[in-house]
Amino acid sequence: MPSPFAEVLDSLRGTFESLDRDWYVFGAQAALVHGAVRMTADVDVTVFPGDLTTEELVQALEGRGFKLRGVDADFIRDTRVLPLVHLETGINADVVIGGPGIEESFRSRAEPADLGGTMVPVASAEDIIAMKILSGRPKDRDDVIAIIAAQGPALNHDLARETLELLEKALDRSDLVAELERAGTEAKR
Repeated sequence: MPSPFAEVLDSLRGTFESLDRDWYVFGAQAALVHGAVRMTADVDVTVFPGDLTTEELVQALEGRGFKLRGVDADFIRDTRVLPLVHLETGINADVVIGGPGIEESFRSRAEPADLGGTMVPVASAEDIIAMKILSGRPKDRDDVIAIIAAQGPALNHDLARETLELLEKALDRSDLVAELERAGTEAKR
């Protein structure tokens, strides 16, 4: 019997494959693939809808057992997030509407991974590190340290650093690469 998270991921995969849309898993589920160890209560994915409208995307997801979680069109337009609940499992799924730029880079580096018996595209360890450093939450910092430690020499530190440098430039920030270095030092302890 598949896990409830695998059921959610299988429903997402079925939706996006039927629409012929690229997508990838990020967030805690992806962090677990790359070596983080913690509980999670939801699933986070990015999808590239192409010429589909948001309404068409929502309709397709509803056809696979999802329902929007009490948001309006303004929230979706402003955040580019579809907050959903998978009705059969009760698990929340946040579907980010991907766009050009860095999200496309993340998509191009995503690799298939088996999550509870369901093969899905998962963002690379380096990209998960960049996303989690950008979020700045304490639990995400813990995930970064765990991923760096688990990946060891297989981790492409230069790629993570380059991605964070791009984000610093785009967001007019100067703290992201320094946070990567701090996390790397802690991961070696």
